[in-house]
Amino acid sequence: MTRETRYTFELPMKVRDYEVDSQGIVNNANYLHYLEHTRHEFCESRGVSFRDMQRRRVDPVVSKIEISYLRPLRLAERMTSCLWLERRGARFIFHQDIFNEAGQQVVKALVTIVSTSNGRLSRGEELAEAFAGSITTTETPSK
Repeated sequence: MTRETRYTFELPMKVRDYEVDSQGIVNNANYLHYLEHTRHEFCESRGVSFRDMQRRRVDPVVSKIEISYLRPLRLAERMTSCLWLERRGARFIFHQDIFNEAGQQVVKALVTIVSTSNGRLSRGEELAEAFAGSITTTETPSK
């Protein structure tokens, strides 16, 4: 697979020793950490502070993750975690990919985020405002 041209954020990272298993490859659960770290760094780059949102009782939460593991990463290997963002109604879909240093795709993931406000599901307008210019909007068909 080739790198998308629509990525709006890229984050270089390196595999740390405690992230590999006895076979010397990254444990599958650690890829979820890489993806989450990338989303958090993306949010910070757009001025979205999770601490400030919590104070206002606004919470973006993961509602679904689809992940394909394509090839392993190994100890000390460098990677680039990339994302682009799509909005479908009240859902924010993070299209996230990780590439090794050779440019080979390691992981392909779709992460669905919803937002709650005061404990109730919301349309996530606060997030949409912060992510303006980084979102591809997809209309949800009406029933």
